[in-house]
Parts: sequence; structure tokens; C-alpha cells
Amino acid sequence: MTKGRILWVDDEVDRLRPHTLLLIREGYHVDAVMNGADALELLELENYDMILLDEQMPGLRGLDVLSAIRTAGRDLPIVMVTKSEAEETLHEAIGRRADDYIIKPTSPRQVLSVVTRLLAGPRLRHQQAAREFTERFGTLRDAIITADSWEDWAVLYSELVDWDLRLEEAGETSLAETIDALRSDIRRSYSQLVTERYSEWLQEDGEIGPPLSVDIMERFFAPLLGEGRSALLIVIDCLRLDQWRAIRPLLTDDFEVEEALYSSLLPTATPFSRNAIFSGLFPDEIEASRPGWYDSGAEGGYNTFEDELFASHVAELAGPGIRTHYEKVFSADQGNSMLQRLGGYLSGPSATALVFGFVDLLTHGRSESRLIWEVARDESALRSLTVSWFERSAAYGALKEAARRDVPVLLTTDHGSVHCNRPLTIYAHKDATPNLRYKFGREMRVDNNAGVLAVKDAHALRLPPRGFHSTYMMCRDDYYFVYPTKLREYQGRYRDSFLHGGVSPEEMVLPVALLSPRS
Repeated sequence: MTKGRILWVDDEVDRLRPHTLLLIREGYHVDAVMNGADALELLELENYDMILLDEQMPGLRGLDVLSAIRTAGRDLPIVMVTKSEAEETLHEAIGRRADDYIIKPTSPRQVLSVVTRLLAGPRLRHQQAAREFTERFGTLRDAIITADSWEDWAVLYSELVDWDLRLEEAGETSLAETIDALRSDIRRSYSQLVTERYSEWLQEDGEIGPPLSVDIMERFFAPLLGEGRSALLIVIDCLRLDQWRAIRPLLTDDFEVEEALYSSLLPTATPFSRNAIFSGLFPDEIEASRPGWYDSGAEGGYNTFEDELFASHVAELAGPGIRTHYEKVFSADQGNSMLQRLGGYLSGPSATALVFGFVDLLTHGRSESRLIWEVARDESALRSLTVSWFERSAAYGALKEAARRDVPVLLTTDHGSVHCNRPLTIYAHKDATPNLRYKFGREMRVDNNAGVLAVKDAHALRLPPRGFHSTYMMCRDDYYFVYPTKLREYQGRYRDSFLHGGVSPEEMVLPVALLSPRS
């Protein structure tokens, strides 16, 4: 078996015998023809993995052959090998989708290098990624045993996310179960850490634990609000760390990207974690300043006044003179309308906050729609859908506009989501909150105490009190709540769902990224 079949099209192919001999010696099959017409005819009869194509030949030009091949729908790698150093020829070749460009005279080793990169590159990256992960595996296992702080677990989880993305990009699937096993171990131990230490992290000095939701604007956004400047805050609801890392490469042409990690508040749900970002206040402080805030109804209503929280917090951080703008975007129409106004927002000294809800809608919709479930079957598919949305989204458009106007951006999220597979039966009064990963209510109990973080004291979690005998429960790991009535229905309906509101690194260890325009 050969490493690949190569077609070399060049009217001086006899002079290239050292090149072809080296390719053959390295395990490639090489066919050579002297003009473009013969090449196109041969391509109708034979399959090739790669074409080396001269530009300056009698008859059809190399660029014309390139266009004909692409028009026919063939997506095999094509490398232009030509004497022309003209910049316009290079640009035209790239525009017609050439994969590489070599200027003659060229050495056999130079050609071999290009061929190896394009044909053997995926296989070599696959092998190298698998080899490096296998070598790293023992160290990761040891780190899981010795990790003690939030920083330790955040670094471990972050590295595992990167390995997951790298192995997926390399096409390595045989290590998927190993990645899943490490993820489960990290999730279980991280949940135990939060159970034991979360209340310590909420101390006012902020020196014990990680940066929290309440710290985002003061620590990361306020430094962008210099005199005479505009700054943009983008919050993508329910964006996991792996989803962020998947879209990050799309931003590097326009921005220098600096990333940090922070921890969401509990529960990892919009009424608590996102209000904390915009206000800089814990939920009990919001309730104290606005009595009845958390008694007003459905979850979506809890975020009705984010614009007020944002404006008030900006005034505290940067003074009362700065203009503020706030918009939520849940549809393409809303996004297009926002983009029409955004230039005005960013044209003078101001602080602008934009919230994008598509990822959260996608995550929730997966539990309710079989169609969405089919196209978002696992973490990998969910990342892919997130990238597809982002590339065409108003969020990407807003970032492009900020880059064009030289406006710095802070991009973050309020919480993530976790792939849930284990039901946890809960017994509670009818007044208990309906959420699947967290519940507040009277005299609640579960059939497995190891699956929850449960407290009686609301202040220990900085949550608004709900009266005597109330319990505050959040699922740990990948559990989700089901009631003993309609048990099988809810087990089947929500098993394998992406949910949030509980305790896991996927929900809590989150990115906050400073995007500085390259201009």
C-alpha cells in the first residue's frame, strides 16, 4: 500500500526525476503528465490524493486546470509549482483554492515536505496527539489525587478540555472513553470540593477562593472604562468552557485574546449568576436592596432589570457620567436591529452590555425537541452547533464592529451546562421550585444524599431566605431531580440532557476573555 497517489502536471517533468524518485522512495505513487488536458482526462479515469500543478505550460494554464478541477467538485489538495514570482499569480492561485504554492527551482526535500504536510499531516497529528496524551495520562491521574484548591481543579479541567478538543481535531476516537473517565473523576472530586468550601469562597475579602460572578465587572471590565473610551461587555448565556475554546480561533484575526477562568455562583442559573455579574451583588444583597425581587414569578422574569443593575454598577465603578447601553438578543431579527444601533453606542465614551441567548435556548431545546437532540447528541456535536451559530451570529457581528472601532471587549458567560445521566428522586412539598438541578423548598429529602449539596442556612450560600424549615439543594456531578410521581416519565425525558443549576466544573468553571483589537 502507498502513502498516497500523486499526479504531477508539468511540461518539464523529465527534469523533476529526482523529485519523483524521492517521493516514490518515501512510499508515494507518482504519475506524471506534461499538459493540463491530459491531466483532466486522467482525472476522469483515476483517483488521486494530491496534484502538483505547474502554472506555465503549453495549452491550458495551470490556473485554468485548477479552476476546472474545483468546478468539478474535487476537493483534493492541489499545490502550484511554478517559476512565477508575481504576486498576482500567487493571489489568483489562493483565490482559486490552491492549497499551497511552491516557486521553482525547488529541491526534492522541499516538495516532500509539502506533500507530507498535506497528505500525511492528519495521520501524523493523530498519532502525535494520541502519543502525547498517553504520556500525559499518568500525570493527570496523579494530579486528580493531589489537587486541593479551586485553582488546582480549574487547571485540571481546563487541560482536559484542551485535550478533548485536540484529540477530536486529530480524529482520535479511541481515547474518548479515557477522556470521559477522567472527566467523571474530575467532576466528582470538584463537586466534593465545592460542597466543602463554597461558603468559604463567599467571604467578603475575596482572598480564599476563585474570582466569582460578582467580581467580573470590577476586576475585568472596569479597567476598560478609561477616560474618553468605550468598552463592550458580551455575555453568551450558558456557554461552556469547551464551547468558548471552540469559537476562540475565529477571533484571533481581529483581537489579541487574553483568557482567565472564574467560578459561577450557585445555583448556576441565570437569576443568580447573571444578576451577580451585572450588579456585583450576591443574591441576598439584591433581595435586600430590592425586596421581593426573587418572589416575582418565572425564572425569565428574574432578569427583567439587568439594565438597571448594569447602569448602577458602572456608575459605582467608573463614576456617574458614563453612558450605558444594554440589550438582550434572542433572535436574528433582534440581532440585526441591535447591530444597526451598536455603532452609535460605541461612538463615544460608554459602557455597553449585550446578552446573547441562543446557546441557552439550544441547550434547553435539546430536552424538548427530538430534532435538536439528534443534531446535538453529545458535547462534540453541541460545540459544533455553537461554532456554526457563532459564525453567522449577531454576537460575531458585534465583535467585528468593536474591532473596527478599536473598542476593547470583555466576553464571558454566566454559567455552563452538564450532560446529565443519573436521576435523583426528591421528596418535597408542592411549593418547591421546579428546577431540575436545584430546588428550594420545605422539608425536602432525596434518596441519595451523596448526589446533592444541601444546606438549611440561606446565608451560607448568600441566597435570599425563604422562611423557616426551608432547604436549599443543588445536584452534584451529573444527577438531576425527579419526583416519585411520574418517575419513569421524567427519568426518560431528561436523561441524557444538558442541564444547569447545580455543582460541576462544566457549569461553574467558566471563561472570561479580554479581547483587544489588533488595530
